[in-house]
Amino acid sequence: MTTWILAVLLLYLAQIYLSAVLFLPAESIWQHAGGRDVLPEKGKYAGRSDKALVNMKENLPFFLVPAVLAYVLPGTDMALAVTGAKVFFFGRLAYVPFYLSGIPGPRSLSYGVAFVGNVLMAWALLG
Repeated sequence: MTTWILAVLLLYLAQIYLSAVLFLPAESIWQHAGGRDVLPEKGKYAGRSDKALVNMKENLPFFLVPAVLAYVLPGTDMALAVTGAKVFFFGRLAYVPFYLSGIPGPRSLSYGVAFVGNVLMAWALLG
């Protein structure tokens, strides 16, 4: 489970940097390094990346709580919890490029896959 928790946190970190990298061409390196009081408008992909990042921030607690509780609660079906964590990770991994591409169907499907991962982890807690 630790591996998958770290993988999800690395994915979150990668999304933070992706958002910054996609925004960098809209502003100069000096503006990026400065106070950033006035920011230029974000382009299409930087905006989508930011929205995907916000979505990840919203879903991260719903992943981390059952993932950590799997360690704490006795009688947890750890194999099912790990499977749920894997499903969540791969669903979220697919979500980012689908969101950036602007294709709504696959994006929603990958979100649903990640949600199923959370459900599996919650189910595993019930033993």
